[in-house]
Amino acid sequence: MNPTEQGGVNSVLESGIATITFHHPLSNSLPGKVLEALANEITSCGENDEVLLIVLKSEGDRAFCAGASFDELISIEDEATGKIFFSGFANVINAARKCPKLIIGRVQGKAVGGGVGLASAVDYCFATKHASVKLSELAVGIGPFVVGPAVQRKIGVSAMSQLAINATAWQSAEWAREKGLYTELFEDIAQMDEAIDALTTKLSKSNPEAMRMLKQIFWEGTENWDVLLSTRAAMSGELVLSDFSKNAIKAFKKK
Repeated sequence: MNPTEQGGVNSVLESGIATITFHHPLSNSLPGKVLEALANEITSCGENDEVLLIVLKSEGDRAFCAGASFDELISIEDEATGKIFFSGFANVINAARKCPKLIIGRVQGKAVGGGVGLASAVDYCFATKHASVKLSELAVGIGPFVVGPAVQRKIGVSAMSQLAINATAWQSAEWAREKGLYTELFEDIAQMDEAIDALTTKLSKSNPEAMRMLKQIFWEGTENWDVLLSTRAAMSGELVLSDFSKNAIKAFKKK
């Protein structure tokens, strides 16, 4: 099966807590199919009165998310298709931003590119010590334009610049915690899941309206992101067509 057709999203609701899990055999990378399903599921959970809060996670015990699907990036042949693909990331970030429910992130391993964007779009993020981060977009001829606003909002311009410019370097999970991307770090997945269970149990007993109002306050000042992220998606969609980007992506894919 073509890698762009693989992967998916599932959701489980238990005691008011919706756990949304995305998966792909290539290190939980994100083709357009998975991005669309993820945005739709976040929106659906936000509209479901039975859902009190959301946990966002990926499958497995290794990589959290390898970012954009290189197979899909290579297949892009025109600006319109490029914008549609990168709008998938914009749609997920905007779905998380607009969702009236608090979203708890669970990052068990490395996060690259769009994976860093997902970790930035949640409201409270748990991670293990193995969850190092990298924004590799510049190394393949584009830039972290779509995820950039979410990342910058979470860690600031200076740290965002460090990740975006030094695009081939991993930053440790401890670095990410110090910068504010992760709220808490754990030695292993079991300890992290125990802490997530404890927090979500507490939150499930909190006033839903108070949590909704908190969410609104957290995201004040981002009301223009529908337009902003669409513009950023167009920028990436144009750049990915260049010979530089095509060759860089192919070389990166072979590593």
